[in-house]
Amino acid sequence: MAKTQLGARVDSEVKELAEARARDRGLSLGDYIAVLVHEDTEGLRQRGLDAAERFLTEHQGVFDEAEDADCRTTGAHAA
Repeated sequence: MAKTQLGARVDSEVKELAEARARDRGLSLGDYIAVLVHEDTEGLRQRGLDAAERFLTEHQGVFDEAEDADCRTTGAHAA
């Protein structure tokens, strides 16, 4: 497939984050952006977010109990 160049203006922080994430995934910045667009247009990202929301909704009680248990822990604490 032929490649087309495109340009986008973003804050330097966004650029640095994108470059770092691309490196983490072993991709060039251009390939990383292409993957993001494909994931978004194919609905992969949204399906992942929906699955995460369902998981948290279903298991929120477990997380709440663990957090409450941590708060009730007594004993010596490092100063």
